[in-house]
Amino acid sequence: MYRILTKILKRFLSDKQIYKYGFNLSPMYRRSTGKVIEVSDNLHYVKIKIPLSFKNRNFVGSIFGGSLFSATDPIYMIQLMNILGEDYIVWDKAASIKYKRPGKDTLYCEFEFSTDEINAIKKNISSKGEIDIVKTPTIVDKEDNTIAELSKTIYIANKAFYKEKRKQKESYKSSL
Repeated sequence: MYRILTKILKRFLSDKQIYKYGFNLSPMYRRSTGKVIEVSDNLHYVKIKIPLSFKNRNFVGSIFGGSLFSATDPIYMIQLMNILGEDYIVWDKAASIKYKRPGKDTLYCEFEFSTDEINAIKKNISSKGEIDIVKTPTIVDKEDNTIAELSKTIYIANKAFYKEKRKQKESYKSSL
């Protein structure tokens, strides 16, 4: 559904606008209480905010850890899917969060890919077919104090390589 809607919206809006408003209007992302507040034209940079509100305040008055995790979870995967395009498969493979201190105000997190990083990803995939990358953003408050550290492992593959790998797995399973 989201891919079809995106294709229609590309006639009227930029990729940057679709990314920002798509996240902010998506019911599943809205429930996280996160909000995309900044996106670069090439989608290499995304910034979100997670305001403290009655929707995410926990028993001790700070932002519920699940809200922090869910607000940050989909950003890199969808960011990379849009940057790399239809010839690649991108999946979140693993994620962890380490809480450093309670978030008692609006929090922020930045997600960034350099042009060199994107070129290295494409080069590695062209030679290996698939790779895992690890990104480690931090969630900070307005004074830049670290509230939580994230680790995101993202699987990226050439679409043809991925399809062949899946076909081989299915063939192996059916031979058992």
